[in-house]
Amino acid sequence: MTNEQIIFEVTMDVLGVKKDEIEVLFRLMGGMSNYTYVIKAKNQKYTFRIPGKNAEKFVNRDIEKYHLALIEPLGLSNDTVYLDVKSGIKIAKYIEGNPLHELDPLDYLESASNILHRLHDSNVVSKYNYDMLGRLSKYEHYLDEYNYKHTKRYKELKDAFLMHAKTYLNEDEMVLCHGDSQVSNFVVSNGDMHLMDWEFTGNNDPFYDIACFGNSNFDHAIALLPVYLGHEASQEELNKLYFYRMFQTLQWHNVALYKEFIGLSVDLGVDFMHVASLYLDKAENLLKRIK
Repeated sequence: MTNEQIIFEVTMDVLGVKKDEIEVLFRLMGGMSNYTYVIKAKNQKYTFRIPGKNAEKFVNRDIEKYHLALIEPLGLSNDTVYLDVKSGIKIAKYIEGNPLHELDPLDYLESASNILHRLHDSNVVSKYNYDMLGRLSKYEHYLDEYNYKHTKRYKELKDAFLMHAKTYLNEDEMVLCHGDSQVSNFVVSNGDMHLMDWEFTGNNDPFYDIACFGNSNFDHAIALLPVYLGHEASQEELNKLYFYRMFQTLQWHNVALYKEFIGLSVDLGVDFMHVASLYLDKAENLLKRIK
């Protein structure tokens, strides 16, 4: 079944509309894990998400559904209309606006800081932790079935990361975090900002979300940090930011390798082996910055 056929079939069933009342407007680009479309049904726009190949390896849909209900009273995101935990298909109300990656993120640091503080300071606590070390181990083990052995370079970087974990990992500092707060997941609409895609939500250190903001350009995370803190960042606070971003590069290195092994380099036209190597380059550069 094609994605368009899935959209029509599910939308007709969920929203109770006829096929000729549904229009697929365009696909939202920016993510490499899901296929997300903007559709119109009875003059209301929605986003329609179809998870990519083997997405269930990385996202537990029951946990995602739990977190969407948990953050709903905070008014940070768009309203979810439907989420099927088995397929991962999700329909949500569409918010007209501009994803932050289409704008200059440096012009919206105050807004991004405010929305993260609304989440982090909400006193809303999940029953699930992000569990960085456990998650990294799980992602590594996904590669076992392909008989992949991590390189000496990766192992040395991971060992260095684990040494710093003794200093910077502190469960007492954990709050509810978005978990994937890169600029492409922020949407600016009529002067307001919204945060989308809560697939990786869990209790974590707030520095994790700030580090995510630098996913495409780490300078954005460095610029956001003092705005979020309300003061110039100390070297120790910068070190902590480098540490969390280093973890993310090691995490996504493993994800990129997995995507290569399941054939997504061919399917999506992305060289995931090259992407995996670039993440290790970033990890090395971050390690050098920790003083």
